[in-house]
Amino acid sequence: MSENQTSPIKYFLSGGFGGVCTVIAGHPLDTIKVRLQTMPLPAPGQLPQYAGTYDCARKTVQREGFRGLYKGMSAPLTGVAPIFAISFFGFGLGKRLQQKTPEEKLTNVQLFAAGAFSGIFTTSIMAPGERIKCLLQIQQGGGAPQKYNGMVDCAKQLYKEGGIRSVYKGSVATLLRDIPASGLYFLTYEYVKEFAAREFGTEGSRGLIGTIFAGGSAGIANWAVGMPADVLKSRLQTAAPGTYPNGIRDVFRELMTKEGPLALYKGVTPVMLRAFPANAACFIGFEISMKFLNFAAPNL
Repeated sequence: MSENQTSPIKYFLSGGFGGVCTVIAGHPLDTIKVRLQTMPLPAPGQLPQYAGTYDCARKTVQREGFRGLYKGMSAPLTGVAPIFAISFFGFGLGKRLQQKTPEEKLTNVQLFAAGAFSGIFTTSIMAPGERIKCLLQIQQGGGAPQKYNGMVDCAKQLYKEGGIRSVYKGSVATLLRDIPASGLYFLTYEYVKEFAAREFGTEGSRGLIGTIFAGGSAGIANWAVGMPADVLKSRLQTAAPGTYPNGIRDVFRELMTKEGPLALYKGVTPVMLRAFPANAACFIGFEISMKFLNFAAPNL
């Protein structure tokens, strides 16, 4: 079955399963990333809270156990199936809107545009989930008081504090991250698949190694573009109410003044360590689910 003949229902279900695989594989490094991005600046003469990726992981496990690395996972797990399902659906729809015929091969620019289109689709679900995830991830264990007792409690408190606007805080920053990042994500996957097909034959683009390499490369490309906006988003979404009255502009201005441009890549090490395996897991899950559905429900 060609990609253009694939059932949208199968694409939706397989994209959702791929997203679950992504979260399970990559959440510990995502927790480390958020903690590095949001840690307070040290006072003069004092050491930073975390010296780097390894130090953050060690202290988290030491104080909270391995479960501490999976804090906040309920939020992305709850939203990730529809997020990835809608993302894959949005990419497919973006491609079809640009094709004159179902068999037409799109240019790299068109593939990027289709991927960027998918980023718009996912923000309505992604933004509140990201807000809740980040707030849960920065809660310290080891006997420290916990403001939020899980995902539902966090959502209730946010709504009580500021209504739906509080729940969706950081939506613009999420869009600024996901539109270009999603464009490069899907473009890279398609490009690497084509490269594998040219170099290793048709099976090269469909086999396990081809899927791992294309999916992992897509993840790295995604974060290379999306990292600065992600730092701004994390800081905005975890700040106390009223800290940044002008939103992402205030976050950017403060970050440039106090820490400089390199701060836009805080947490980049765990992000890049996570990007390849997590997104390889996504596309492996997608391909496995698609093959299963084609076998179990060929007429779906």
